[in-house]
Amino acid sequence: MDRVRVATWNVNSVKQRVARLLPWLDERRPDVVCLQELKVTDVVFGELLGDELAARGYEAAVHGQAQWNGVAILSRVGLDDVVNGLVDGPGFPDQEARAVAATCGGVRVHSVYVPNGREVDSEHYRYKLAWLKALRDVVADGPEDVMVCGDVNIAPADADVYEPGAFEGHTHVTGPEREALAAFHALGLRDVVRDRWPTERIFTYWDYRAAMFQRDLGMRIDLVLASGSVAARAKAAWVDRQARKSAGSKAAEPKTAGPSDHAPVLVDLDEAPDGDVGPVVPPPSAPRAGKSVKAPR
Repeated sequence: MDRVRVATWNVNSVKQRVARLLPWLDERRPDVVCLQELKVTDVVFGELLGDELAARGYEAAVHGQAQWNGVAILSRVGLDDVVNGLVDGPGFPDQEARAVAATCGGVRVHSVYVPNGREVDSEHYRYKLAWLKALRDVVADGPEDVMVCGDVNIAPADADVYEPGAFEGHTHVTGPEREALAAFHALGLRDVVRDRWPTERIFTYWDYRAAMFQRDLGMRIDLVLASGSVAARAKAAWVDRQARKSAGSKAAEPKTAGPSDHAPVLVDLDEAPDGDVGPVVPPPSAPRAGKSVKAPR
């Protein structure tokens, strides 16, 4: 891929986000887009977005699921060798629509929605760790040029949560989860945003409650991991905080136009059309002490 903008976004129901997604595609013009938490079937996704995406030059690989989960890859630089799910991956009890992979312009791209884990040491938590191991095995068996993009439901380090003490004893920050994520680094994958901005305050998820977004009390759980050959090409890596903002009052903004609780993450390869814009666009609001919340459920 040459001069390509790659993005990942947990839209938290594509049906609710159409009025935001399409204008965002027109504004940011990403070439490859990994979407998570579609919450619709493949058929419904096509009915909602098929014509609109085609008009913008996107092919779509969709692995949907009614009401829950669902992932997709949109591409304007090719979409080959599509694989839904994880080969020999675990289920709960059956495999869920949490992963789709395709080759886009010579790079193997994985759009992933990692299981939440819910409670530490629960069956959901064990499923999460097993699922991450299966994903790692798939990536290890794949080509050298690879990107893993999506909602990993893990904050890689304490710097990736607004207050480490608020999450103590909960999922998303435990040692086994972080070790499972570190296993991807052992394959040579790099956290592109954190590599570029090692000390900056960067979040991608803010709970809807208690004005957490307005106070910038969030977590960084949406990642772009890339092999060294791809990560070396990054000229910009940033979080589009603007897409998380509400357009106004609840009365003025219908539910179907409201924001996701996640912001998109963008990585520019080889050329940055907007320049090296910084880690977060626009800058985060000043953090203030506030009510603690658990990790997303």
